[in-house]
Amino acid sequence: MAGMARSIGIIGAGIGGLAAAALLARDGWQVTVFDRFAAPRPVGSGLVIQPVGQAVLDAMGAGDAARAKGARIIRMLGHEARSKARVLDVWYDRKGAGVTYGLAIHRASLFDAVLDAALSAGAVLQSGLEVTRIAGACVAFADGTMAGPFDLLIDASGAGSALSGLNAKALPYGAIWGTVPWPDTALPTNELRQTYRRADRMIGLLPCGSLPGSDMPQAAIFWSLPRDGHAAWREAGLDRWKEEARALWPAFAPFLETISDPDQMTMARYSHGTLRKPFGDRLAIIGDSAHRASPQLGQGANMALLDAMALREALRQERDIQTALLHYARARRAHVWIYQTMSWAFTPQYQSDSYWLPKLRDHLLFPLSQVPPMPRLLTRLVCGTMVPPLGSLGEG
Repeated sequence: MAGMARSIGIIGAGIGGLAAAALLARDGWQVTVFDRFAAPRPVGSGLVIQPVGQAVLDAMGAGDAARAKGARIIRMLGHEARSKARVLDVWYDRKGAGVTYGLAIHRASLFDAVLDAALSAGAVLQSGLEVTRIAGACVAFADGTMAGPFDLLIDASGAGSALSGLNAKALPYGAIWGTVPWPDTALPTNELRQTYRRADRMIGLLPCGSLPGSDMPQAAIFWSLPRDGHAAWREAGLDRWKEEARALWPAFAPFLETISDPDQMTMARYSHGTLRKPFGDRLAIIGDSAHRASPQLGQGANMALLDAMALREALRQERDIQTALLHYARARRAHVWIYQTMSWAFTPQYQSDSYWLPKLRDHLLFPLSQVPPMPRLLTRLVCGTMVPPLGSLGEG
């Protein structure tokens, strides 16, 4: 494959699109990435790159840069606010060897690492171009111009894709997210912590390393809200929110001190859906353009990275592009299905108005989760290895 001059046009300079650009440019493809923003930029706060996603970062040459800016997470721990009882406890490596961990990182730092990898591999980035449609092997922009033809197009334009045709179902709960400096606190810097009141309140705290150009440790904080609840939250005011958060989780108080403007917290809304066929005629569809789910399992960016890796492997193994696209879709089918299904099952236990699901979670499902072999299976679930992520194309 190396040295061949076939061309690829990628729509969207998010994590998935840039990962595909880095991987495929390293294989000798001529890669052009189109992004609608005047300057590509990340959207969001912190996230966790699971071990399967870290392997993709290493394959594209971005792993060391990401690890230098991120924080290693060894445990996910959640408590019920009133009883103080554990209702979530998942370890990456119970033996404490430190080999397996989640890499918590701010989206801006991850974006810089992946963008640098793509540009270093020879990919070309063209900004300020909003793709409105695909015409044959070309892309058409909002200003009436076009680019192409390309041998292959990749839709990596995310949840707002106008091209994929995915009809996702809106989820009833989202969250507000923000990034704050890590304060003077006894809370550990290597654990994702959450506190719940039933399932209609959730406070989250994720150590996420440092921002670009800084060595100051940061934390991503989040708070569940109904999908249509953002306006009411703003109207109620920060003081009321902070008072409620402190009452539910007193140890969370130091993380609220630097929040002085509601605009420091950004509303994220989620949806759930999967394309049955994530490809077309010389078109691959990856990431949120192909499948969307709640972030409850921490797999969103990882799924996009794995899509990019599977596409690269399919194109390495099969020169005919349409056959390669079929192999790509088949390779990702089982992994996407199981994580979509698990997300659908888990999310209402932690984000919903249900009265009974939190009781089921606290009094039956959590106790069962601590009985062997369930801890090991939950570790595999979080790490992204419940089934081979690249199917027949490789072990990932």
